[in-house]
Amino acid sequence: MIAKITAFLIFFVMFILIVSDKIERHKVTLNCGFLTILLVFGLSMHSLSAITETLNIKTLFTQSFWYSTGSAEEASTGINWATIIFIMGMMVMVEGMAKSGFFRWLCMWLAKLVNYKPIPLFIAFMIMSAVLSMFIDSITVVLFLAAVTIELARLLKFNPIPMIISEIFCANLGGSATMCGDPPNIIIGTSFHFTFGDFLVNTGVISGIGLILVVLYFYMVFRNKLITDEHANVDISTMPKPSSAITNGKHFAASCVIFASAVAMLITHAQTGLTVAFIGVFITIVTLLAAGRDAYSILKKIDYKTLLFFVGLFIVVGGLEQTGILEDIAALIEAISGGHNMAMIAIIIWVSAIASAFVDNIPFAATMIPVISSLAEATGIDIGVLAWTLSMGTDIGGSATPIGASANVVGTSVAAKNGYIIGWGKFCKYAVPATLIVVTASMLVIFVRYC
Repeated sequence: MIAKITAFLIFFVMFILIVSDKIERHKVTLNCGFLTILLVFGLSMHSLSAITETLNIKTLFTQSFWYSTGSAEEASTGINWATIIFIMGMMVMVEGMAKSGFFRWLCMWLAKLVNYKPIPLFIAFMIMSAVLSMFIDSITVVLFLAAVTIELARLLKFNPIPMIISEIFCANLGGSATMCGDPPNIIIGTSFHFTFGDFLVNTGVISGIGLILVVLYFYMVFRNKLITDEHANVDISTMPKPSSAITNGKHFAASCVIFASAVAMLITHAQTGLTVAFIGVFITIVTLLAAGRDAYSILKKIDYKTLLFFVGLFIVVGGLEQTGILEDIAALIEAISGGHNMAMIAIIIWVSAIASAFVDNIPFAATMIPVISSLAEATGIDIGVLAWTLSMGTDIGGSATPIGASANVVGTSVAAKNGYIIGWGKFCKYAVPATLIVVTASMLVIFVRYC
């Protein structure tokens, strides 16, 4: 009992400190992880096995970590090294692409394709935000899209705020469609050994339906807010050429090839047996080799703080798992739902969505992995159904508020730095209804398809 109370208090303090945003979050999780090892596993449990299972170092030296034989495996406990390695690989690849001008070129090319007209541009950027976020971290997508949107807004004389809000929402929605689109999905996929294809035919279908709904919704609420009187007098012949965004032709071509290769490897990894950890390492090596003398600058720009954040987070969640707290939560959800699948799905998706609107969805998803695993074992419901439910709840719920997801914070910050303030009231006025629409639609699709 002492171990349970200690583990819960450490987790609770960690969550409060992350939400308060007063201390860098990697420092919070690492220190809480250290306290978990010392106070929970050491002083309370006196268990060396709990420490080794949570640190999970041995998994790095197994063949299945790098190459899957296709045999079913249980969700791993403790630090999910596959998630960390894969995210690092994507960070390196994205930094290489950004350095070559890929993202700015893509935005400018699409703007030219729709002849710089605000409404077609608005719809095109929403779709591009969702599609890019299926393969690239939504933070990076929003960072570049918001910056280019503001640049185009000044040139074309339209209001960029509706576009930025819509791009943020669609980036989070697109991230829910694939295994590599959003960190919670990477955690879910690597924990339960789902493939890129598994996500695409399950959450991908739900996200596609959601995208149609939100594009229609945002078009209805924003169509009269984009165009200004000054836009009619804009000479589009003065717009910068997309090619001007490319900083290095050789690196640009290499970035395109590496990106296409990464997508191909992710799509086929169920057939090839190459795990996401292997893909992450491969992407890192190839990107650095292609960068040449710029390799060191790319390595310097990797977000090591986020990677350390994951390490500490997994240790703290491991404390909840080793002490049995997460099994207790699963039992509580089972009791409330009465063991009925539809009630269980409704509880998971709405609790996930509401929680993720106010707290970081990454720790929430990591915490819920063992919970849904225990629920599936106790009730017999397919673990995949609960995984897709958790994915949609955490990914979409974070879209409701300016702090619900990292992409939201980045997008509103870029806007504010350029003089376009998107406060809580304005953001929630448009994002909350969109979130309710997509979460409700997701729940109904899951009911119809799986229950």
